[in-house]
Amino acid sequence: MMDMNYIKEQLSSLVGIHSPSGFCDAVTDYVKKEASRLGYEVNYTQKGGIYITIKGVNDKEAIGMASHLDTLGAMVRSINDDGTIRFTSIGGYMMSTINGAYCSIYTRDGKIYKGTMLSKKASVHVYEDIDDYKLIEENMLIRVDEQASTKADILKLGIEVGNFIGIDPMYRETESGFINSRHLDNKAGAAVLLGLLETIKSEKIVFKNTLQVIFTTYEEVGHGASFIPDNIKTLIAVDMGAIGEDLSCTEQDVSICVKDSSGPYDHKLVSELLEIAKDKKLNYALDVYPHYGSDASAALKSGANIRAALVGPGIHASHGMERTHEKALEQTLLLLLGYLEKIK
Repeated sequence: MMDMNYIKEQLSSLVGIHSPSGFCDAVTDYVKKEASRLGYEVNYTQKGGIYITIKGVNDKEAIGMASHLDTLGAMVRSINDDGTIRFTSIGGYMMSTINGAYCSIYTRDGKIYKGTMLSKKASVHVYEDIDDYKLIEENMLIRVDEQASTKADILKLGIEVGNFIGIDPMYRETESGFINSRHLDNKAGAAVLLGLLETIKSEKIVFKNTLQVIFTTYEEVGHGASFIPDNIKTLIAVDMGAIGEDLSCTEQDVSICVKDSSGPYDHKLVSELLEIAKDKKLNYALDVYPHYGSDASAALKSGANIRAALVGPGIHASHGMERTHEKALEQTLLLLLGYLEKIK
């Protein structure tokens, strides 16, 4: 059946590849190489996303399962006179979650420079009002790990406005099964889909309907799966389940979202997924995420004629220093396999 070691290995590799929205070539190249190794043919969208078609007996109606490979990140906005960098954020996160984070700056000519994302008032020994200083974008900077103390020094390095900045993940697994890392949103979902592809291949599973496995690249900025193949009639977005006050999801669960900022998901499809979770005795949670949008949301907003749902592993501290558990990855894959088995 499923190989959890494979899924965790893929997750570790995926989070190690910087892929802020709009800068995903390296991670899509990785997924293409891995999917090709498993024996699948990979196709690209014009936006750089990829999709893999597994033909079923009925090729006229396809089921889509989509995860996004893009993450939070930043871009060089301007260069300060003292050789530090002002950045503009990609995706929505609190500045407090990246204060002190290591990062990498990618120039257009292929150079990579290391740096640290910091508050402008970074030392308690210097600034008396540091506790009251607002951590907002204009009060942040990047300290570049090069001999650079002027704007001219930075420009000589080849760093310029528009260079992408990846935030280092700090990936760590524990013996108790927890996985800590930035960018589990949504490298965890992508790892689950790679696990699905590996399971289908190893178990030689054949489906009634064609399956389209989709990896998108612009979800964090709102238009990830705004294009999907026309034959998809049902789309399940595989993305993180949020954890917090007024929510029931935990790091051991597969989340089944009933409603997010785009509105309610398809009632019949959600009910089908719920029944599968109950029948298989999975750890699951039903939740409402009012501050959340997904690949399924983007497809619906673009006018796709689909039934849509959103499921995924429970992840704590979303858009921050995130944590999940291998159990949540397992439960998510079991739910997806259960759905595909039902329609075989």
